[in-house]
Amino acid sequence: MNRLLIIWIALAVVFAAVEAATAQIVTLWFAVGSVGAIVANVLGANATVQLIVFVALSLLTLAVARPYFKRFIKTNVQPTNSDMCIGQEAVVTEEINNLLGQGQAKIKGVIWTARSADESVIPKDSVVTVKAIEGVKLIVEKK
Repeated sequence: MNRLLIIWIALAVVFAAVEAATAQIVTLWFAVGSVGAIVANVLGANATVQLIVFVALSLLTLAVARPYFKRFIKTNVQPTNSDMCIGQEAVVTEEINNLLGQGQAKIKGVIWTARSADESVIPKDSVVTVKAIEGVKLIVEKK
């Protein structure tokens, strides 16, 4: 058995093992490409042809199979209570200054750390609109 054949077999096993260990379809395409390269090797193709077969078959499998498998993979994001704040108005309780890393806003009775979406300084008592939430920070825009 030649060294390149052993490498392709090892890659196929690794890709298949990673695929079996994950809940998402991540490496299936490469496992199929590796099997194609194994067939090319057994048929006597040189290393360049084997690599081309690997890449082409991996890309083809990705293009054909991924849309099919996406229907069966549940990737629903569960909204949280904080997601309901997006689009709502808040009142600035401490001047928002991204450069100084300071600022707070109150929304629905809760005080959050806040940052300006457009890097502008927003004075205390201003009314802002929540554009996003990044970690535990509101990203706001002056109304």
